[in-house]
Amino acid sequence: MKAAFDEYYHRLMEAFQNESIALAIERATASYRKNVTNALTKYPHTVKLAKEVRSIKERSVDRWEDLLKEAMDNIISNNGQAYFAKTAGDAKKIIGDLVGREKVVVKSKSLTSEEIGLRQHLESLGNEVWETDLGEFIIQLLDEEPMHILSPAIHVPREEVAKLFSNVMKESIPADIQKEVGAARRFLRNKYISADVGISGANIVSADTGAVFVLENEGNARLVTGLPEEHIVLVGIEKLVPTLADAFKVAEVTWRYAQYVIPSYMSLIGGPSKTGDIEKVITYGAHGPKEYHVVFIDNGRSELAKDPDLKEALYCLRCGGCMYECPVFSLVGGRFGHKYFIGYGAAWELAVSGLKWAAPIAYTCLRCDRCKERCPVEINTAKIVLRIRRLFVDKYRSSK
Repeated sequence: MKAAFDEYYHRLMEAFQNESIALAIERATASYRKNVTNALTKYPHTVKLAKEVRSIKERSVDRWEDLLKEAMDNIISNNGQAYFAKTAGDAKKIIGDLVGREKVVVKSKSLTSEEIGLRQHLESLGNEVWETDLGEFIIQLLDEEPMHILSPAIHVPREEVAKLFSNVMKESIPADIQKEVGAARRFLRNKYISADVGISGANIVSADTGAVFVLENEGNARLVTGLPEEHIVLVGIEKLVPTLADAFKVAEVTWRYAQYVIPSYMSLIGGPSKTGDIEKVITYGAHGPKEYHVVFIDNGRSELAKDPDLKEALYCLRCGGCMYECPVFSLVGGRFGHKYFIGYGAAWELAVSGLKWAAPIAYTCLRCDRCKERCPVEINTAKIVLRIRRLFVDKYRSSK
């Protein structure tokens, strides 16, 4: 346990001494607050809708087993394949078997795949794997960990991106954001075309249809999920909601609190590509993927769902707003965490990594409630953190 605290402390201090992290987050926070204010001012009903979404998430987490069975049945009836992975190892085994070896794989952004180290696992099998979200692509090339849920490369300035891209792409890329984006577009275009498998996460899954929702702005997820012949979805059981109508409500609240009036793209995926244009006979494998697989992962989530305090972490919509309001995150960014970030992330760490990684995060949190004030579903981080501190004390006393 002490080793985990020591490692965590050194990560925090190293980040604290990196002035560019605090500067980058300060700039991003100002933009985020302005954009969210604009979105909620234009669509004020979103605040009221968020309270309804909180209720949807409460009911969904309590009924996750029923919703999982319903969703899996509907995915299979839509000519897809559905799997349940109890652990991270199970999920990697399932997806590894589906992908195989010596394949080209393109991925869209997924914190759940980061949670289980999916890219690294597939690479160990001899596959060529590319992150396609711009931030994740930068992080992959730097061989670093994400710094934020929505903006994983928030701490990397344009000058460093220019040097990185110039080195990787063997051409001179100026420190101009538009030209850097253009360079990434050119480089990754070839990967989409040559990819054998596309892997995505999911923002929401409606149990009554089995439909998967993917919200994005870059357009990379559409290429990942539409061009390769095989599409694999990795999604946590906490993303399940009862109905399609519920899913649309969750989606709207998510994108508004993620600072967007409307996302550039929302993909609703119900199965492999199909057509009925010849004699109205439904035939699968038209222009999009011929194979469609959805892997639902538990990896400690069901244990969180049993705890009246900790299960609130499962209500998270992944909008990322809480991080911009966190005083500690503003100084050290994603180093305030391990696989997940800031105070509420301690519950996630408890689930996926154990108490030794959750406790340092819990004792870093100031319990100031600024994250709760910003959170659309009002996750009570202070309560979560106090619960984990008590678990740590109880474990420490019992070991005496």
